[in-house]
Amino acid sequence: MSSQQFKYSNTIIIYPLLILFLVWLVFWYQINIDYGIKSLGIRPQKINGLIGIFTSPFLHSDLNHIYNNSIPLLVLSLALFYFYNKIAWNVILYGILCSGFLTWLIGASGNHIGASGLIYVLFSFVFFKGIIAKNFRLIALSLLVIFLYGSMIWYIFPIKEGMSWEGHLSGLITGLFFALVYRKKIAKPKRYKWQEPDYNEEEDPFMRHFDEDGNFIEILPEDESLEPND
Repeated sequence: MSSQQFKYSNTIIIYPLLILFLVWLVFWYQINIDYGIKSLGIRPQKINGLIGIFTSPFLHSDLNHIYNNSIPLLVLSLALFYFYNKIAWNVILYGILCSGFLTWLIGASGNHIGASGLIYVLFSFVFFKGIIAKNFRLIALSLLVIFLYGSMIWYIFPIKEGMSWEGHLSGLITGLFFALVYRKKIAKPKRYKWQEPDYNEEEDPFMRHFDEDGNFIEILPEDESLEPND
């Protein structure tokens, strides 16, 4: 079982910002240089549509599409890198591949693009991982994710025309799958000496300063004489 700690590092912010920067960079290229790359999304059940598994998260139909995806992508990836730093890249990279391939298998005809598939991977993983971990911090994170993005669950159903509900469903399934795969890699807070199974209160230097009634006792160093000076 992993002994990950909830520790801050610069990469927790840098990596999510880098991912978001790449998404916007590709969108800038699409709008200003080659609009044709928009067609390189996932085209279900077509061999030439497999390339979209790798490219679709970076392609968006318009400014509104990429804007709506940017905030949840940043927030959820920040949570992923902070609470699950050691497995974050595995979840993102394999999540893109698995959710993309599942979309290719079950998707309707068309061109499926957008980072929403990855967003659903992150949403699902963070939520289910916290529940499985039974760690109070991670459960709190799961509840926060549901509070912020719980309404996303409706979009795994075909309720809106032109929206890739198959990509959303694939992301949700993939996130749950990785939460189960990595169920033993649980981040645990630091254990103090008094929390260890073999802790002996009588051998604790700090506890020796208190009597059985909880009163403080001043203990002089062993080499200091208790007799008054001549």
